[in-house]
Amino acid sequence: MNTKLTIQEKLKDLRVERHLTLEQLAEETGISKSALGKYESDDFKDISPFSIVTLAKFYGVSTDYLLGLTETKNHSNTDLHDLHLSDEMIDLLKSGKLNNRLLSEIALHKDFQRFLVDIEIFVDRIADMRINDMNAILEANRKQIMEKHNPGENDLYVRTLELAQVSEENYFAHVVHKDIDGIMQDIRKSHKTDSTTADTESPVKEIQKQMETAMHYKGTEEEKKARLFLSTLGIDYDKLSQEEFVALIGILKKSAHMKSPNNMRGKVDTNQVHEKGNRKKHKRRKIEKTSVFQVSQTE
Repeated sequence: MNTKLTIQEKLKDLRVERHLTLEQLAEETGISKSALGKYESDDFKDISPFSIVTLAKFYGVSTDYLLGLTETKNHSNTDLHDLHLSDEMIDLLKSGKLNNRLLSEIALHKDFQRFLVDIEIFVDRIADMRINDMNAILEANRKQIMEKHNPGENDLYVRTLELAQVSEENYFAHVVHKDIDGIMQDIRKSHKTDSTTADTESPVKEIQKQMETAMHYKGTEEEKKARLFLSTLGIDYDKLSQEEFVALIGILKKSAHMKSPNNMRGKVDTNQVHEKGNRKKHKRRKIEKTSVFQVSQTE
């Protein structure tokens, strides 16, 4: 994720916060719907000064915020003293070493306060006495049973009393881990559609599928090799136009792995161009491609 919100993200977030459609926003601001849509799109490049000022006034934010010169919408003049941050923390936040945007999203999550409280309880050892008291009672009962009845260490009740004793560090490690896991999963879901988020589907699977299809193809050996070569590049052989196919053959014929290294000059017109708008059907192209291979083999 980006360390800062982009102009597009800020504009969209402000509109969504107010539950406005592009049509409604256009009516309120006088800016066309198409322009507003472009301002929020990932490939947006420029926005007019008039639109910046108009949208800043409408949303009640500064132009500096929309332009990315500041990340604060409502507290541009807040004194650092009011934040109760140490000098070291301020230096760290200003250093650019942290993703401040991600840090803010973590802190704003509904469960973050509980996460901090759980850490505080562990750090200040607030629960130590209660945990130790509970463990002491369980261990005393276990020893008493062992002394009176000697059922053995693997007895169900003796073992239960032993396992019921809680390690403070293990307990809080589990609690804090559960807290932060929930926060991370929620933030991850909220950024699923971001342009910087990696695709969930790996292109390798599609290439693998094309390679398997090429290996099982029942055409000529040369055509199978061509299919296999293209599949490693993620190119669908059957979607090649006749011109692309002819050019491909001219290149592949230079390979020592093809049966016929001789050129096909005079037999295939490498400058052939389809008539505009007249694409061959898949079956026709398949026949034409196969015939080129056959010509290549007879040379």
